Amino acid sequence: MSYAVIKTGGKQYRVQQGDVLRVELLNAEEGASVKFDQVLLVGSGESITVGTPVVAGATVSATIRMHGRADKVRIVKFRRRKHYKRQQGHRQHFTEVEITGINA
Repeated sequence: MSYAVIKTGGKQYRVQQGDVLRVELLNAEEGASVKFDQVLLVGSGESITVGTPVVAGATVSATIRMHGRADKVRIVKFRRRKHYKRQQGHRQHFTEVEITGINA
């Protein structure tokens, strides 16, 4: 089974065909197909191709399943005895994609 390492949203992901993963928010509709062209590594069995910095001509195709927001993360700043307390919440947007093919 072939696999690849792609870069999107400032992060790197190891993917195979059929994988479902959450990446940073992409500007596309649900059900649309997207191509990731920043492929850093492609592996198939014993053969591995490492890019410098990307593999030339390699793409990974995926289908967007849904957009959403992650669970709330609470941010609390507190200084004891100083009458200082700040609270803030954050929900990160994400896009869930399903990998449909790896073209090396």
